[in-house]
Amino acid sequence: MWQLLWNNPKIHTPDRRKVWLACDDHRESLSQFLSVRGFLRDTVPIDDRDTLDE
Repeated sequence: MWQLLWNNPKIHTPDRRKVWLACDDHRESLSQFLSVRGFLRDTVPIDDRDTLDE
């Protein structure tokens, strides 16, 4: 599982991160969806729980 960390710069502060969870099969397509819109900030394994606390 993966955490796709993103924000919409038009409505979120630069330090705000929203999280979508994705399995291996869907990580790439969801990453592309967010990237095309300029929203994707980072993709990290779900085991990296520290990211959720930021």
